[in-house]
Amino acid sequence: MGKNDWRQVVQRVVKSEMSMRGVKYQGLSERLAEIGVDQSADNLRNKINKGIMGADLLLQVMMVLNARPLSTDTVREILNDLE
Repeated sequence: MGKNDWRQVVQRVVKSEMSMRGVKYQGLSERLAEIGVDQSADNLRNKINKGIMGADLLLQVMMVLNARPLSTDTVREILNDLE
């Protein structure tokens, strides 16, 4: 498993949660702003599409999306899909 595999896991998890809630990048930016996190829609799009974000931003995104709990089984399943 390389660095890019882990980045794809981040990308898939966040995009899945956004899709389930019908949240687009602008909406995500607005939700983050409500908790004091300043991220433009374009900046979020770049970070999510590359799967590159700090742990703090990932947790903030998951919180404002009211994301499902992330299990190690889910991560393993995504990694297996990438093989």
